Amino acid sequence: MIRIYHARILTMEEDQDIFDGEIWISGTKIQYAGPEKKEEAAKITWDREINAKGNLIMPGFKNAHTHSAMTFLRSHADDMPLLSWLNDQVFPYEAKLTPEDIYHLSKLAIMEYLTSGITANADMYLTPDTMIEASRDCGYRTTVIGAVNNFTQSVELLDEWYKKYHKKENLINFELGFHAEYTTKKEILEGIADLAEKYKAPVYTHNSESESEVAQCIERTKVTPTVYMDRLGIFNYGGGFYHCVHMTQNDLDIVKEHNISVITNPASNLKLASGIAPIDHMLKEGINLAIGTDGPASNNCLDMFREMFLVTALAKYRENDASAVDALEVLKMATIGGAKAMNLTDCDVLAEGKEADIIMIDLNQPNMQPIHNIQKNLVYSGSKQNVKLTMVAGKILYENGEFFIGTDAYKIYEKANDIAERIVK
Repeated sequence: MIRIYHARILTMEEDQDIFDGEIWISGTKIQYAGPEKKEEAAKITWDREINAKGNLIMPGFKNAHTHSAMTFLRSHADDMPLLSWLNDQVFPYEAKLTPEDIYHLSKLAIMEYLTSGITANADMYLTPDTMIEASRDCGYRTTVIGAVNNFTQSVELLDEWYKKYHKKENLINFELGFHAEYTTKKEILEGIADLAEKYKAPVYTHNSESESEVAQCIERTKVTPTVYMDRLGIFNYGGGFYHCVHMTQNDLDIVKEHNISVITNPASNLKLASGIAPIDHMLKEGINLAIGTDGPASNNCLDMFREMFLVTALAKYRENDASAVDALEVLKMATIGGAKAMNLTDCDVLAEGKEADIIMIDLNQPNMQPIHNIQKNLVYSGSKQNVKLTMVAGKILYENGEFFIGTDAYKIYEKANDIAERIVK
């Protein structure tokens, strides 16, 4: 058992302010989160007691959309329009990746998630088996999303992976998904709709990321991607849309009707000049919002602090309203909104019986002082340097700059560079 005491605690439960207290972890679960119990704690034999020294304990961030193994293209495929970036740089190089490559490259991304206080990711990429193996070996929480399109994977494989991995392990999950409407022909989409109906399951995909994507769909089908996919019955059981930069009101009505989460990726959208999503309007529409980094080839940084700041700052700019998208709403998107989007119902808040996916934020640094409002400090001035500890399912995987994931960090760096050199050069 682990005890963390002398802490400020932000549970992210509704109407619960930050309070001074402690948290007890037993196995993978939170046993207690509340005011300090010194007398009761003295009677327990702890595996470890951690003095938080007034620092903040809170739920870990949820990276609700990423492509982890694209670490091999970080700062290589840059400064290009979206479709050229995909067709000229990403797809040709991805074709050279082996399943083993994706295993090692995913580990590199997991390390970066941990440094940013991200305790779970929704990972859409090419080889679910080796992606899952990487997360399992690191002790990391991952929901793998199907990435079916005209060129890779298939409806049959999607079915097999769903049966093999969907909610079969505590740390690992699999959900139905496909790359995007514009890369996936109608027959495949119909097959995915059939799977969604078969399992009464949510489905996830990129949607309305760029103006050209939407315009091309309207030219082919006479309707927007959202309407087209809705008519195929793909999202009758909900799911998630990544990006949603260019959405009509009718599109948003469909999102609400099917209880689809929208996962925004502001840094990627800016870097690829895709636009600014209407986050303020979506909030007012009552849509569940989450945050993703997207992949390290389009971002290029897997940093939830940067994403949080951009969500609110871009919304203020877009709406010409400095009060748009309050920082507290952004913090909800990065934690409980992401947990809802990823179906991680046991990982949303700090409470008895919930999974111990916990981070410690160092408040004793210049960027977090003075302490007027800790939550808003996290969004407006927080950074990776403030993450002291990242725990997943009761195990500390990152603490004070050190990784505890079963592999030496420098071996992971060396392997990633070897893979990148082989593929790109």
